[in-house]
Amino acid sequence: MQYLRWSEKLGLPRIVSIQNPYSLLNRSYEVGLAEISHLENIPLLAYSPLGFGVLTGKYLQATPKNSRLDLFPSYKRYITENGVAATREYVELALQHGLSPAQMALAFVNSRAFMGANIIGATTLEQLRENIESATLELSAEILESIEDIHQRYSNPCP
Repeated sequence: MQYLRWSEKLGLPRIVSIQNPYSLLNRSYEVGLAEISHLENIPLLAYSPLGFGVLTGKYLQATPKNSRLDLFPSYKRYITENGVAATREYVELALQHGLSPAQMALAFVNSRAFMGANIIGATTLEQLRENIESATLELSAEILESIEDIHQRYSNPCP
């Protein structure tokens, strides 16, 4: 808000977007910044919408060889105790509704009113296709309600 005031006062370029982490495991953007983003028309460019790939569910059993967490083992942000528990529930929810866990996680991010772009990352062409297909997926009210229930139990487990 300070920069917006000064940019207007001094005739400087206006902020056009903000890039922050945002996913089912890290919704801390919603606490303060989302309101400013929405009211000031400064959309979010969400990075790590799959929580370093954790929300795909592929790390729930073991760490796949050459995966991001295999290549960067010291990166533990998204594999906290509550993060794993929340991920397990999000993956189960997606599968109960016949959805890919990755697509459900990305569709949730896409559904936010303050969203400008969802910065996806993919290692394989198959992952890229799956991610792109999430762009047209609309989650039902039942799924969104279940996501909120999980979020209440594990509020921002990986900020």
